[in-house]
Amino acid sequence: MAIAETPIVSVGIACPFDRANAFLSDPANWPAWAAGLGSGLDRSADGRWIARTPEGPAEVRFTPPNALGVLDHVVDFGRGREVRVPLRVVANGDGCEVTLTLFRQPGMSDEQFDHDTKLVRQDLATLKTVLETRP
Repeated sequence: MAIAETPIVSVGIACPFDRANAFLSDPANWPAWAAGLGSGLDRSADGRWIARTPEGPAEVRFTPPNALGVLDHVVDFGRGREVRVPLRVVANGDGCEVTLTLFRQPGMSDEQFDHDTKLVRQDLATLKTVLETRP
């Protein structure tokens, strides 16, 4: 059984846990910071969330809102290809820490993996800015 390479990308944010968790629990807020999901995230007529990715539309299934800060989601590209993304927000003093575990996908080149890791870092930096500047 193979174990995927998994860098953990984290950012401290000067925003209370409850406010950050509420913001992140609503998929409608994700386009404001999660460029890694593609060029947009739309709600379909049947209530599914659909991301517009370079590989085409992908369904994104989110963990239901919860008080624990568990924000895991699955990006389903169809044809049996799903990417699971563990995402957490935890209290850190008066602020919070947001952590994403990035799994290296099978067959991914070093360059692709480095690029994905860079995109996650950029997304979390954007999230930090959004949460620290929102009223």
